[in-house]
Amino acid sequence: MKLEPPILITERLLLRIAIKDDIPKIIEYFTSNKDYLTPYYPRWDDNFFTEEYWQFQVEVNLHEFVNDRSLRLFIFLKNNSNRIIGTINFTNFVRGVAQYCNVGYSIAETEQGQGYMKEALEATIEYVFKELKMHRITANYMPHNQRSGKLLKRLGFVVEGYARDFLLIDGKWQDHILTSLINSHW
Repeated sequence: MKLEPPILITERLLLRIAIKDDIPKIIEYFTSNKDYLTPYYPRWDDNFFTEEYWQFQVEVNLHEFVNDRSLRLFIFLKNNSNRIIGTINFTNFVRGVAQYCNVGYSIAETEQGQGYMKEALEATIEYVFKELKMHRITANYMPHNQRSGKLLKRLGFVVEGYARDFLLIDGKWQDHILTSLINSHW
């Protein structure tokens, strides 16, 4: 299967894989949201906020997509493609008898509460199920992040368990609630 990078358009959003011209926008997104995102992210790489890091990462992201390993999208407002407002990353593609991946996401602090992430996830989940033919998507959230838990529930994700010290987030092992969504049309 030859994979072409998607450009997904919703009522208010444009979602796509980054290109080199997006690097200043990517750095601006993460720099302006660093304090807000830090409690939800692994420790930042020393070079994460540099152009050199993102020159390499943009290439890696495209390579991983073309080789059916991940789909890392940036979210733009449809009427303003000069500013990134969020990210959605489908990672750890497992094929064979499993056919699943993980999803993680972030949205700018200033864009919270406007329904952008729900709109973006609905479009990307549909793409991952229909075009990438995944059977299952897993999403994990920290128990204190109830906003994320409520969003996943509205999208149809089902809680499957509780994992103690599951991921190293902001330098601390964090418990996570494990959820999944099944592609009923697979």
